[in-house]
Amino acid sequence: MLNERSPLIPSGVCGLTVAAAAACGAKADSSPDSGTDTPTKDPRQLDTFFGVMVPTILSMFSIILFLRMGFVVGHAGLLQGLLMVFVAYTIISLTILSICAISTNGAVQGGGAYYMISRSLGPEFGGSIGLMFFLAKVCACGEYVLGLVEAILDVFGRNPDTHLGEGFRVLPHGYWYTVLYSSVVLLLCLIVCLVGAHIYSRTAFVILLVVTASLLSIFISSVAVKPFDFIISHAGPGNQSTQFNASYTGFSSTTLRRNLNSDYSLDYSTNTVMSFATVFAVFFTSCTGIMAGANMSGELKNPSVAIPKGTISAVFYTFTVYVLLLLMVSATCDRTLLIQDYGFLQKINVWPPLVTIGIYCASLSAAMCSLIGASRILHALAVDHLFGLPLAPAAITSSSGNPWVAVLYTWGLAQCVVFAGELNSVAALVTVFYLLAYAAVDLACLALEWASAPNFRPTFQLFSWHTCLLGILSCLVMMFVINPVYSSGSIVLLLVLLLFLHYRSPTSSWGYISQALIFHQVRKYLLMLDVRKDHVKFWRPQVLLMVANPRSSCQLILFVNQLKKGGLFVLGHVQLGDLDTVPTDPVQQQYNFWLSLVDKLDVKAFVDLSLSPSVRQGTQHLLRITGLGGMKPNTLILGFYDSCTPDDFFLQDTAFCNSSMGQGSEGEYNFGVDLPSLQAHFPPVRHVESPRSLSPEEYVGIISDALKMGKNACLARYFFQLEGEDKDSKVDGSERTIDVWPLNLLQPGSRDYEDVCSLFLLQMACVLNMSHKWRRARMRIFLNVETESNDQGWVVNEEAFRELLRKLRIRASIKIVPWDTVVQHHIEPVEEPKHVLSEDFLSAVNCMLLEHSSQAAVRFLYLPRPPAQRGHSQQYLAHLEAVTNNLGPTLLIHGVTPVTYTGL
Repeated sequence: MLNERSPLIPSGVCGLTVAAAAACGAKADSSPDSGTDTPTKDPRQLDTFFGVMVPTILSMFSIILFLRMGFVVGHAGLLQGLLMVFVAYTIISLTILSICAISTNGAVQGGGAYYMISRSLGPEFGGSIGLMFFLAKVCACGEYVLGLVEAILDVFGRNPDTHLGEGFRVLPHGYWYTVLYSSVVLLLCLIVCLVGAHIYSRTAFVILLVVTASLLSIFISSVAVKPFDFIISHAGPGNQSTQFNASYTGFSSTTLRRNLNSDYSLDYSTNTVMSFATVFAVFFTSCTGIMAGANMSGELKNPSVAIPKGTISAVFYTFTVYVLLLLMVSATCDRTLLIQDYGFLQKINVWPPLVTIGIYCASLSAAMCSLIGASRILHALAVDHLFGLPLAPAAITSSSGNPWVAVLYTWGLAQCVVFAGELNSVAALVTVFYLLAYAAVDLACLALEWASAPNFRPTFQLFSWHTCLLGILSCLVMMFVINPVYSSGSIVLLLVLLLFLHYRSPTSSWGYISQALIFHQVRKYLLMLDVRKDHVKFWRPQVLLMVANPRSSCQLILFVNQLKKGGLFVLGHVQLGDLDTVPTDPVQQQYNFWLSLVDKLDVKAFVDLSLSPSVRQGTQHLLRITGLGGMKPNTLILGFYDSCTPDDFFLQDTAFCNSSMGQGSEGEYNFGVDLPSLQAHFPPVRHVESPRSLSPEEYVGIISDALKMGKNACLARYFFQLEGEDKDSKVDGSERTIDVWPLNLLQPGSRDYEDVCSLFLLQMACVLNMSHKWRRARMRIFLNVETESNDQGWVVNEEAFRELLRKLRIRASIKIVPWDTVVQHHIEPVEEPKHVLSEDFLSAVNCMLLEHSSQAAVRFLYLPRPPAQRGHSQQYLAHLEAVTNNLGPTLLIHGVTPVTYTGL
């Protein structure tokens, strides 16, 4: 437990370790308490412009800026082109609001979007979306490389008319040549990333200057270059070529009017007819770099200011450039030029090499940025051990912290992408992956906002749950507009990854947003669960099981887990002590051990512990305060008070044996409780000579207390002999028998089978018969009758009882047990107190039970009400012990709650 002087919990505790963070590109500060006076260099040196704006603008100014703006206007027209820009920027603007909110609520380390989502939504959702975002960056890398090769062939490729080299145009065309050139470019990117990604980061600003100069030359050329016509040739089937007459008109109102509306036609690169969805898919890939600045938060001087300011400024700048470029292209180039020549900006420039250099720089920069970013995401996934052995090598780094294995993984997958051969072929897949990732970021922010967690206090406040929800819906809608098949496939892949991670159950210390949301909803529904509206037909057992030592009680815990029938199940434990005599509450330190026990046994139970001077007083406290609202225990179950030595379950179950210690996943978080510490925490099982913390009078007093408080009481004996209750058992109950003795066997004069206690006994047996492992068990009800008496009323009682079972819909066989020989031993004492029963009678009752129920899996017996006088407690327990001696698993039940209902 943290004391009052404990420091704030650092982000590394809830995320990557310092070494892992450094490997992901985030530099860790040295501890102020390290004991050294050597000053360390502050890693937070980047300002808003160089840390956020430059990487974001470069990521968004990809190959699309130079090679596909004419494609957008040519097919979609100016109006629909502008619509695409507004739709795309609306989507990313909504996502930016969520990014700024999350990134200003804490330090974002290596992994970028993956880090944000995983630390907000937990490992299952974060890991699956992180892998999807990794695939999106891999596909984007392949797309940018294909665009670069297209630009290279446009300058250095052979003439499609003659297929001969002329001057610098010496590179042959063709699918396999495109794959070859793309592989060479990818290899160059790989070498740079392996040698050192810092080479790229140091030249980012220079690349931005080159791209900006290229853009300025394009706008200057629209005024400086005079109109002219030229011929465009495309290779056709065989050795034939197709020629088109195209014109550059300069600024012309006629050209602008002709380019206003859409004219979707055949795309010469893929030979498919374009549509709004396919053109939008190509354009949206230019809007996928919005997280580049957020990824740099660990190196920013003031991330809470720099990320929102820099990202929004970069998006506004790129939006302005795209709109101006669309207007300029629409007013200066005819549609034939726009549709048939994607590299026309070079041909109409005052100095074409400048545009060529800009294209190469933008595309190569975007490809390397995607390759580096994808490898960092993969490395973060590997460090977090979410996908186990397949990604384990990706956690390896060089001495300088470069994740070179993750780079090789990414390069191999990107190499597969370039086999698509054309940029437009993979654009839809890239866009769908990115839209899904952006929807996940909006979902993360929405969940944090809805959870109303006090620690969610982002310094960026320009967002709400409305913007998050609108962002999610817009992303999902555009996904299916672009390509329903890819969208459905990506969501199915996401669900498969979710199920895989959920099946592996990777626990972590990151904090789960699901826990905050569950708390929020549970609190709301608990307030709605009004105890005044309870009805007997919806009754279910809500059990408080008092456990002294789990080593000897595991079988009983597993049995009660079956008995609860969807109701509340609480494991209660009382530690003897006084809070005035100890510095801290010792109970609080034990909860993790008990919760780990619940996990090991795989039971659906809560844990409630109490510190009290006596077990009786502690049990009273638990009966009163356990639960909330309408979810409070109505049944108390105790282990039997006897002198037998129980078995140690920890020595029998493989889950608690040392041989199973290494079966957990390497990175699994165990909440500070490993198997050896769990075994050491609980003391050995008691022996005959062991001192007891509970006297017989106190034990019987606990039963009396429960009945006085309106709780049903159950005593469980010999349940350490019960087999087949653990989670690995194949027992289906078909060979089991449940025996019910609804009569109070210690009071032969009582013949009422329909009192509250007897009906409660039947209900509990029926509930057990409905559980998973007992569903096929046979249920037998034993009716004790005196056949030798002249009174034949038992026949009428039997028929009435059968009719009662029919009304209660209880399927059971009725066994008539004559017990005249047993009753004759019951002699009403004259001088002795009435609570004393003869040993012969008790032995006869025990023999009768052994004769008829020796083969039963479990027995349900009527528990007489405990005596009012404290001095009779030992005799009361002696009677119960004698009756149940050597019976096997037995549950003695005294019910005070009406639980049966015959109406609808």
